[in-house]
Amino acid sequence: MAFNTQQLKHALIDKKIVTATVFDQLAKEALGKKQEVADLLVDKKIVNEEKLAQLAAGFYEVEYKDLKELDQIPKDALFLVPEPIARRHKVIAFGKDKDKLNLGMVDPSDLETRDAIKKKSELQVAPFLISKSSLEFGLKQYHTSLEAEFAKIISKQNEQPLAPDSSTASAVNEKLKEMAEEIPVVRVVDTLLEYAIFEKASDIHIEPQEKEVMVRYRIDGVLHDVMTLPKIIQPALIARIKVISSLKIDEHRLPQDGRFKVQKDNYNISFRVSTIPVFDGEKVVMRLLDESVKAMTLEELGFIHRNYEVIVRNVKKPHGALLVTGPTGSGKSTTLYTVLSMLNSKGVNISTIEDPIEYRISGINQTQVNPKIGLTFAMGLRALLRQDPNIIMVGEIRDAETAEEAVHAALTGHVVLSTLHTNNAAGAFPRLLDIGVEPYLIASTVNAVVGQRLTRQLCEDCREEYKIDKAFEETLKKDFNIEALLEVMKREKFIAAKVKSLAEVPFFRGKGCDKCSHTGYRGRKGIFEVLEVSAVIQDLIMKRTPTSQIEQKAVEEGMVLMWQDGFIKSIQGRTTIEEVIRVSRE
Repeated sequence: MAFNTQQLKHALIDKKIVTATVFDQLAKEALGKKQEVADLLVDKKIVNEEKLAQLAAGFYEVEYKDLKELDQIPKDALFLVPEPIARRHKVIAFGKDKDKLNLGMVDPSDLETRDAIKKKSELQVAPFLISKSSLEFGLKQYHTSLEAEFAKIISKQNEQPLAPDSSTASAVNEKLKEMAEEIPVVRVVDTLLEYAIFEKASDIHIEPQEKEVMVRYRIDGVLHDVMTLPKIIQPALIARIKVISSLKIDEHRLPQDGRFKVQKDNYNISFRVSTIPVFDGEKVVMRLLDESVKAMTLEELGFIHRNYEVIVRNVKKPHGALLVTGPTGSGKSTTLYTVLSMLNSKGVNISTIEDPIEYRISGINQTQVNPKIGLTFAMGLRALLRQDPNIIMVGEIRDAETAEEAVHAALTGHVVLSTLHTNNAAGAFPRLLDIGVEPYLIASTVNAVVGQRLTRQLCEDCREEYKIDKAFEETLKKDFNIEALLEVMKREKFIAAKVKSLAEVPFFRGKGCDKCSHTGYRGRKGIFEVLEVSAVIQDLIMKRTPTSQIEQKAVEEGMVLMWQDGFIKSIQGRTTIEEVIRVSRE
């Protein structure tokens, strides 16, 4: 419920619902179960949810409203707050009177949400406190209203007779196109896109289920359910996305790829669209790329101390390759763009071959691959070598032909930047060997390899300092070499030389607030490991040494492992131990 534990305690004691002793026992039990006290009270049927809501309303001096008493929420009020916003911020617009909007809120103290809705709707907001069950009732109204609207659209389409000379397939195709232009369909898609941009989502997932369509956003690396749509909307929704992405509207059996842009005064977002047939229809995933984002510096990305120095030292070399490794969505392209921006000057010719061009950089010649006409990474790279380049970026090395061209470019006096899909920095060398590159070519051309992951960043408005206990440190020792970590922290001067245990070191965590939607996190940045190819490492590559031995030698030479970099950032207040553990296991 909206008020905190002590406020709840006083309210319940005042109403003689529980005694102080009983409440303290329940609070202790809730803590052990990692559950809210209010939820435990409802589960144990000590007090019902609506009674709790009424108590909270009295505390906040706002009216209480049971939405379940309404037969139906008026659509003109309901849709003033799009479903994703209603679901995420736990609000329902249930009535409108001239210039006033009645807004049911689980937490009426959320002033930021109230102000945002006031600005968006251009109406005065009158807050009411509602229970969670009232919220669920309100959210179901979106489903019911949309289902009714789409039923009308489909009914209208079915009433239209087919042209005598038209084939069934082409007629269905035309109907889908017409449905894709209907106002409710356009409104749903526009809402999905607008809210994803507002929430700084990196991906939108539209997933057909047996009886509904789920919409999820990936925000700060984690997927969140944001909307449930009626099954009846599915054909028109997919058709609308295909129309704006210039995809074949009548192709349902094969995967398709497309793209489109959304440009407004304050943002310029490019969407990469991928469709694939699944059991219950077609799944759509849209990747959001903010083309208005300015390039960051290596320090802003999160490169610290030795990692920063190794990168700078190696990109200043007149030739050779810098490789960035990590899984999909780990920020590899952002790192390469940052290095490119750092090297970008009038005295050099920089050319790239990418798929896709994610960020536009002034002064750099950027080429988009197009396999349909034969413009692959390898072909594009061969063409770039005839353009008198100093620095070349290849979006990804994914086959032997591209790898061979990239290695020869690095060997013949060019600086080459590229990415590989491996789990860590040392894994780049066996990967190149598997692709078919000779060991002597790898050893003589690769200057350094960066391995990276993205961790969620702590919200600066609600982070707090704390210290772990000995029991948790012992648990960490099962997965991590804590003694080696302490030595690295001392060597890099992040902790004092006298520290003997992680329990002595202050860490940070997020309490959760309105600014971070009560997650404790806001935004993402990288944790890194940077492997510099020394003479000893070159010798190991020539001998086709396993990844673990190459990594061990790099650590002996001073490399900070990725998880160690994560722990360092967790004592700096940038992320949490839990995040480092999560991404280290991916």
